[in-house]
Amino acid sequence: MNSAPRYIRWFNQIGDADVPLVGGKNASLGEMYSRLTAQGVKVPNGFAITVQAYRAVLDQANAWPALHQALDGLDVGDVNDLARRARAARDVVLAAPLPPDLAAEILAAYRKLRDEYGDALTLAVRSSATAEDLPTASFAGQHESYLNVAGEARLLDSVRQCFASLFKDRAISYRVDHGFDHFKVFLSVGVMKMVRSDRAASGVMFSLDTETGFRDAVFITGAYGLGENVVQGTVDPDEFYVFKPTLRSGHRAVLRRRLGGKEIRMVYASAAGRDTTRNVPTPLEEQQRFCLSDAEVLTLADAAVTIENHYSREAGRPTPMDVEWAKDGLDGEIYIVQARPETVASQKPLSLVHEYQLAARGVVRVSGRAVGTSVVTGKARVITHVAQLDEFQPGEVLIADTTTPDWGTVLKIAAAVVTNRGGRTCHAAIVARELGIPAVVGCASATSSIATGEEITVSCAEGNTGHVYAGAIAFTRTSTDVSSLARPRTHLMVNLGNPDLAFQTASLPTDGVGLARMEFIIAEDIKVHPMALVHPEKVADEAVRAQIERLTRGYARPQDYFVRQLSEGVGTIAAAFYPKPVIVRMSDFKTNEYASLLGGSWFEPAESNPMIGFRGASRYSHPAYARGFELECAAMKRVREEMGLDNVRLMIPFCRRVEEGRRVLDAMAAQGLRRGVNGLEIYVMCEIPNNVIQIDAFARLFDGFSIGSNDLTQLVLGVDRDSEIVAFDFDERDEGVKEMIRQTIAGAKRNQRHVGICGQAPSDYPEIARYLVELGIDSMSVTPDTFLRTTRDVLAVERELGRPARGVNDSFAKETS
Repeated sequence: MNSAPRYIRWFNQIGDADVPLVGGKNASLGEMYSRLTAQGVKVPNGFAITVQAYRAVLDQANAWPALHQALDGLDVGDVNDLARRARAARDVVLAAPLPPDLAAEILAAYRKLRDEYGDALTLAVRSSATAEDLPTASFAGQHESYLNVAGEARLLDSVRQCFASLFKDRAISYRVDHGFDHFKVFLSVGVMKMVRSDRAASGVMFSLDTETGFRDAVFITGAYGLGENVVQGTVDPDEFYVFKPTLRSGHRAVLRRRLGGKEIRMVYASAAGRDTTRNVPTPLEEQQRFCLSDAEVLTLADAAVTIENHYSREAGRPTPMDVEWAKDGLDGEIYIVQARPETVASQKPLSLVHEYQLAARGVVRVSGRAVGTSVVTGKARVITHVAQLDEFQPGEVLIADTTTPDWGTVLKIAAAVVTNRGGRTCHAAIVARELGIPAVVGCASATSSIATGEEITVSCAEGNTGHVYAGAIAFTRTSTDVSSLARPRTHLMVNLGNPDLAFQTASLPTDGVGLARMEFIIAEDIKVHPMALVHPEKVADEAVRAQIERLTRGYARPQDYFVRQLSEGVGTIAAAFYPKPVIVRMSDFKTNEYASLLGGSWFEPAESNPMIGFRGASRYSHPAYARGFELECAAMKRVREEMGLDNVRLMIPFCRRVEEGRRVLDAMAAQGLRRGVNGLEIYVMCEIPNNVIQIDAFARLFDGFSIGSNDLTQLVLGVDRDSEIVAFDFDERDEGVKEMIRQTIAGAKRNQRHVGICGQAPSDYPEIARYLVELGIDSMSVTPDTFLRTTRDVLAVERELGRPARGVNDSFAKETS
């Protein structure tokens, strides 16, 4: 009768309680394999070689004194001394042979795993330390893993190499920085079925947004081939977001996506030796499509939610997760190959809001993916080779092609990081978040566009796109603990058009979005005139048609590109504030602005004064734009119904006449957006004097009003707000303008309709904010940068008027439903 193995534990025999025996990575794999497989989370089977085996190897070789000699008195600040001592420690471990009984147990387990998966089985052999993948610290990337290992000799050698990697330079430095004793951290090794992602795709996902800590999103990155390129930042990956609340309610839709370059893919090398992988170019056709289908993205999101829920229950508190995934190109299945608690964004206090504001904009040297939300200035140091690392000075901005775990000592003293390559889950991004410094990754030309010694400003405070500006630009930082900030009776909302800022802005204690502008999404993300997508044949310029064809490649119809891009942009804003209301204004470009879009000049008239021309509601049922408006409606219907974001309310701009309002509502109803059906509310902008004069009639058509103080002022005073020569006459504080506002608020209340304001006036003029509060306006919507100041101003006015503040949890949705 065979005795139980001393050094081997199968995944179905271990769980989170076994970290001291099998390390964090193996404990997590065992936990998921044994407890989450039945819930649909696929984990490759395998076994752990316990830390007892590691100790047995060193005990038998009497290696401990030599390790102490190598490491005692180490100064990790001396990079050269660290490298020398780390090499000596690894040599000690590699000189220690595996005891015969340990080798026999490893090979017996390997044969059993081969019986399960077949003779073609190859292995992933992965280090698992007893102090890694913990809720408060992560040794991710510090130790070695070996992929596509085949054969008994290669397996045993890989185990020895894993043991030795406990003394890699980066691992030693990390332990010192986090207060771990080198001789109290032990190494286990995981041996598992190799997922053949070299023939498919792989990547990393998080059960929260890594930049803002927004908890309701799953953030997924992926690229073709093995996952090392995504982790190390040598490839620009695809990115996907899925919104957890609507996923749980059965709305299976991707919230937002971004196509990465994916210029290379990592595959296995055919040559003999230990270097078993190589990068090959990705065919252009594959670069131009996403590495995952929507169904696969949602499968991953399901797994992320299941894993997070499990670990949160076990911990007794919310536990966002950092998960590695791989798709097997042989069986087509998606596997989870690692999961650990996320240790950076989840540790930030959600109630503490830091706001950075640049005093000006400079010359942009490079742009890329923003990591973090802060701004720094400093001198650049371009590093093109590892031999230059000892030249780096504290407080400099690191400029490099990419970074690796071996650069940890330099990264710790950098003010910021800028790289040519990488996405928001690459090594540089992960370390920058952990250190609390900004990074701009995937800039393509940073090392050639920026020179050593040049003074630069690194800004990650402008959304998902980070910029590196020439020179030292002044900026301000404001920190507010919003948990102690009272809420005024007047509802305060924000104006927002950029989806990249949505998760960050949602951390403010708002009552929702009072004006979500779709023009930003159309101009920045879509770029094409909607009628040029309906009738591309009418675009006479071949070069413009070619640009449109490139943008719409992969879609069944060009119009589908518009609908998906617009719905995902608006959907991201709606998700960030869910279930608070998000009032989305239908497009309000002027003809000159529409004409600047790709293909736009073939569909727009030349007007002498576009400000009061063919804009807003007048376009929606007009033959020149009706088909374009249908695309807008299709996108909004998709947001509300397919994506499940029913907190979206729609708003019609620049509606001159009551009959025009009826025509627009009829056109929307024909496209499936009927007021009152499925809770749909439709507002109208009150920005034309006729809206005020006929407010009772407009109130019979619409659910609410939003005062557009900019247009209302120009039309009451007869001032073209685009004209510099009469700009001095444009003043929202004029008594005539204030009287129109008063009549609007009174008329809305008389008709029991919601009334708010979304213009600049309350942001710019505290006296206008006071006037609106005194009139009893329902809501004000201001720019995010003025939100906290306006909140304090409104609270002060309400105190003077004897109005008590609201409770922190009182919501706009509850009070207006």
